[in-house]
Amino acid sequence: MSTKVSDHVLERLREWGVEQVFGYPGDGINGLLAAWGRAENEPRFVQSRHEEMSAFQAVGYAKFSGRLGVCTATSGPGAIHLLNGLYDAKLDHVPVLAIVGQTHRTAMGGSYQQEVDLHTLYKDVASDFVETVTVPEQLPNVLDRAIRTAYARRCPTAIIIPGDVQELDYSPPTHEFKMVPSSLDRSSWTAIPSDDSVRRAAEILNSGDKVAILVGQGAAGARAEVERIAELLGAGVAKALLGKDVLSDELPYVTGSIGLLGTRPSYELMRDCDTLLTIGSSFPYTQFMPEFGKARGVQIDIDPHMVGMRYPYEVNLVGDAKATLERLIPLIEEGRGREWYDTVCANVTRWRDVMERRAGLDADPINPEYVARALDSLLPDNAIVASDSGSTANWYARHLTMRPGMRGSLSGTLATMGCGVPYVIGAKFAHPDRPAIALVGDGAMQMNGMAELITAAKYRHQWEDPRLVVAVWNNQDLNQVTWEMRAMEGAPQFLPSQQLPDVQYAAFARSLGLTGIRVEKPEDVEAGWRAALEADGPAVVEFLTDPAVPPIPPHATWEQMEATAASILKGDSDRGSVVKQGFKAKMQEFLPGRERK
Repeated sequence: MSTKVSDHVLERLREWGVEQVFGYPGDGINGLLAAWGRAENEPRFVQSRHEEMSAFQAVGYAKFSGRLGVCTATSGPGAIHLLNGLYDAKLDHVPVLAIVGQTHRTAMGGSYQQEVDLHTLYKDVASDFVETVTVPEQLPNVLDRAIRTAYARRCPTAIIIPGDVQELDYSPPTHEFKMVPSSLDRSSWTAIPSDDSVRRAAEILNSGDKVAILVGQGAAGARAEVERIAELLGAGVAKALLGKDVLSDELPYVTGSIGLLGTRPSYELMRDCDTLLTIGSSFPYTQFMPEFGKARGVQIDIDPHMVGMRYPYEVNLVGDAKATLERLIPLIEEGRGREWYDTVCANVTRWRDVMERRAGLDADPINPEYVARALDSLLPDNAIVASDSGSTANWYARHLTMRPGMRGSLSGTLATMGCGVPYVIGAKFAHPDRPAIALVGDGAMQMNGMAELITAAKYRHQWEDPRLVVAVWNNQDLNQVTWEMRAMEGAPQFLPSQQLPDVQYAAFARSLGLTGIRVEKPEDVEAGWRAALEADGPAVVEFLTDPAVPPIPPHATWEQMEATAASILKGDSDRGSVVKQGFKAKMQEFLPGRERK
């Protein structure tokens, strides 16, 4: 029996170490699906409920494994549906390969059914590499280059294979003119900056008295080196959200997340420092960085395309974070004063107390911050946590203590809704022996999460550790946007756009044969978490939370909070007594006393 192009695609994926492909079937990839049957489902075809979810699952797999995520879809609508997940990969710098079908070559250009100009469609999202395979001899180079590029540039790439090409007999490129051979190996490599630039960076860091370090996901492989240079410099360390799992939050000088979803000590760290060292982060919000001219700056990033554009750094070290820090650390002087370090640690301690007090406030019916706070001490040491976008991302950023061995992520730059549940499904295929938890708002759950519970139910028996917990903050409000309207636009809640139906998420989970838990009272929150974490398979735990608890920005002043309160009180909302009565008094408790100015 001859080997078809589709057979060789799967064979080459196996040779690259690909173990699963996340996808949804359609006639545009019928040739590939037939090849999967001949290959006895190796690599495993993981069927989502929607192609966008396939792409998100590939992103989640890649984020939590460090390996290539692969997704596939049919021509036309299937290829279109992949785009949001692929943009998530592009903006968060994640290696993902999309393999998509196309109408037969004989029909192309004829306005045929499901014919879409995929090159034009994909030329932005897969701008580093997108190509159509038109003859069998082209395949090895195109596929290998797509995979190699995805790894090297940490980006999504795409290959398009017309349906009739998938069915052709495979023949490799020959040793002839206008043939392009290919090789499989991807040897490891490390980029390092010049010795001179490392020395200049050390001079700047050694001259600082109040050093701040900002780390992102690019520092993930340099945990020990980041800790060492922070200790030498007496620095505080803030974390971009994509770098939340880079360092343990138990370290006294780690100030937590930065930005609108960040912490007060991270805001103070950047406000008061005289020197900034950024490692592996392209955190975009300049207003949360030191004032221009107030701090000297050094950046370390492996991508020369991404350096020098967030802050006026004096030295941009282009190189791998670990290798660069190994060269920089011996040049750092010890023995500087402890006053700055002690101030940073004191700010962290004060903030932790504020967070505990905020989580302990009464709400109607449950304080959403308490839900996250209660989970914190119950998280297994090897847990993988994915947060969806929305107000839940605030509680993920501020209340969960990342400890060594834990992993966490979210849609950092695209900030797309609906990624939480498919992320943890991808994580379970990357680490079937570890528990995975998704933190999801009711808006995101209605958008994507409910359907993907079906996927979790389908594959639950393939995971060694059965724990996959989906936690839903059910407040019947698109809460993050509601608060943005109040804080930024001075407008009350606009119910036609913001109010959500009250869906029985736990009951839906039970209808699929999963564990479903509905928590309606604060005293049952901890028990709800425990039951979900102890379930013998996927579980949904649904918390009825108060939409009137605000995700206060770390730099908020009392005057700003009064203005926000006024915008709500002038509205016509009937969402409960907490909004209408005593709101200003409640806001006073949410802010640290020294900030009420």
